[in-house]
Amino acid sequence: MDRSVAIKTAGLTKEFALNKKVLNGIDLEVKKGELYCLVGANGAGKTTLIKLLCNLILPTAGEIFINGYNMLQDSEKARSSIGLVTGDERSFYWRLTGRQNLEFFAALYNLSHRMIKKKTQELFGLLAIEEPDKVFQEYSSGVKQRLSIARALLNNPEVLFMDELTKNLDPKSAEDLRLFIKNTLVKNDGKTVFFSTHQLYEVEKLAGRVAFMSKGKIVTEGPPGELKKNSGNENATIEQLYDYFITKRGF
Repeated sequence: MDRSVAIKTAGLTKEFALNKKVLNGIDLEVKKGELYCLVGANGAGKTTLIKLLCNLILPTAGEIFINGYNMLQDSEKARSSIGLVTGDERSFYWRLTGRQNLEFFAALYNLSHRMIKKKTQELFGLLAIEEPDKVFQEYSSGVKQRLSIARALLNNPEVLFMDELTKNLDPKSAEDLRLFIKNTLVKNDGKTVFFSTHQLYEVEKLAGRVAFMSKGKIVTEGPPGELKKNSGNENATIEQLYDYFITKRGF
């Protein structure tokens, strides 16, 4: 497998009860250090795809490779190189402080006490979390999401999956996170970020490459400039591209 590839799937399919096919033969390839945006309406299959890529659920058919490791055959090595951030805050302990939460999750990686202290303090600085000893439930939504990213970075993963990260944030907090993802995580640190959203305007601000998803399929994907050329309108907005590739084609 090409060592420049961070994420690869072949024929990835997922069916649930009553033969309900949620994903239907997904083939995708994401390069290392790329910011890849997956765009689709609610129910398109984005979250199911990310759960499969993170080994949270198993596919009905197909293959998944993360950094060259087959997720089904070598899942431990594949999982060790990924981090997951979602728009859901319920997985934190709300009565513990931000620091206590991060220290707890860091201990699950078998880090030494000294390394836990060092790592958590570095992440508080990196993500500009100014009150780490505040009780989690008292944080704003923006700080809670920053703590979610900090948790995902505890094991210094090469690949980050972000699912509807900004859906509950105010515009300023959402924009700050987008800039952090694009400039710090991808540009400076060289991490691969797989970012899913149903908010089309986010793609204009983030994407190196865009994939439009509908009804469990990748309809089209590529750099925004290439998609604009293929649509016949090189001045098209992301909203216009989505309308052209999905709405007008009956997906």
